[in-house]
Amino acid sequence: MSENMQYLMAIDQGTSSSRTVVFDSHATVIASAQQEFPQEYPQPGWVEHDPEAIWESVIRVTCDALAKAGNVKIEGLGITNQRETTLLWDRDTGQCIHHAIVWQDRRTAGYCQQLKEQGAEEVVSAKTGLRLDPYFSATKIVWMLENVVGARALADAGRLLFGTIDCFLLWRLTGGREHATDASNASRTLLFNIHSQVWDEELLALFDIPASILPQVKDCADDYGVTDKSTIGLEIPICGMAGDQQAALVGQAGFAPGVTKSTYGTGCFVLANTGDRPLQSNNNLLTTVAFRLDGKVTYGIEGSIFVAGSAIQWLRDQLKVIESAADTEALATATGITENVHVVPAFAGLGAPYWDPDARAAILGLSRDSGIGEIVTATLQAVAYQTRDLVDAMSADGVRPSIIRVDGGMVANDWFLHFLADILDVPVERPTNVESTVLGAAFLAGLQCGVFASTDEIASLWSRNAVFEPEMDDEQRTNLYAGWRRAVARVKS
Repeated sequence: MSENMQYLMAIDQGTSSSRTVVFDSHATVIASAQQEFPQEYPQPGWVEHDPEAIWESVIRVTCDALAKAGNVKIEGLGITNQRETTLLWDRDTGQCIHHAIVWQDRRTAGYCQQLKEQGAEEVVSAKTGLRLDPYFSATKIVWMLENVVGARALADAGRLLFGTIDCFLLWRLTGGREHATDASNASRTLLFNIHSQVWDEELLALFDIPASILPQVKDCADDYGVTDKSTIGLEIPICGMAGDQQAALVGQAGFAPGVTKSTYGTGCFVLANTGDRPLQSNNNLLTTVAFRLDGKVTYGIEGSIFVAGSAIQWLRDQLKVIESAADTEALATATGITENVHVVPAFAGLGAPYWDPDARAAILGLSRDSGIGEIVTATLQAVAYQTRDLVDAMSADGVRPSIIRVDGGMVANDWFLHFLADILDVPVERPTNVESTVLGAAFLAGLQCGVFASTDEIASLWSRNAVFEPEMDDEQRTNLYAGWRRAVARVKS
């Protein structure tokens, strides 16, 4: 290893697994470790995580990655996380008062509907760029305050703290010294004014949430304290933080307006950089903070699909028709495009642009000769069709991507990316490092601690592995997408 080489570490706490990666200053992976953890479904539409299982997995993979990296000095640590997932904990004991309520959870759909009927959505959307939907953190906080015995009393006594997963990990890693989040995560709570960049008093009053529980909001590249030796055995400066989709945009070097990335993890998220202008969508997309650096906000417009890679997990774990995600490529290649069978994976309702929390999943169009190949292929196609839903909405809002950079676990599947390019009629670029989320967190840490001098230097490290050009004719593309829209109409509530 070069004596001049510097090293960064990033924690990526995702919906189904935790991972830690050590990078060198050329963005090359030196060491990594990953561990899945259990998902809990207490009732239909409810999704929870055990916060201690998350914490234990993060410590284990971080210690493993450090051990694999050997005797290298880590200049800075970045954290990226599943967004909107909500935790409340006792500042005195450090213990969470309830399981984490996951971003996919739909238990507050009725409460959101009540607020809409009261006319609250307009002011919420104007201030936050979001919609009144169970997806976001605020209504999850309300549920805990109202349903966990003693929660409101703890809040009134000043002992209760709120955090998304990034904030919770920071609190634990620093031994309870830092209660902070970054602007990208704050922008996903329904409580943060993305224009004034502060927690909004009117929104706090609307949800009856005390300001005392909220973390400090910092830049994405900032001083977040130092890890406590009791956690991972070392004192490492924590220098970067961003929600997973914003981190992926940074990892894809999406610093210029117009750059668009699509991440295929548990869900799928298409995010386009709109510069210093918060573009208000007229087509059910979200306006969000893409990143905030040196106090300057860069905004993005985003479409969120709740189920993408988790549909492949469903094929593996529930239907047991595949042994691993890698099996889907060979099955789809052998089957070819399926025109009549549609899988609508609305296991957690439908996200953008439908925003239907009560929609439920279905397999449609089965015939006697339908088999595993058709169902697996239709599931892959569904993820591409949902991406088309988002790209069409973006185009209607005036942001038409000329190329889309993709990342996440599903993009190892060439068949899927060929079909995606075809159904979007847009070239699809796959980077050399497809794990853009964790790389973005490392980039942010490197900016803060001086490993990288600028975003231009980071952009110079991005490289392309492959590009997939659209080849499908317009008639077939139109017919296939029309079939998808008919299938969606069948499952909408």
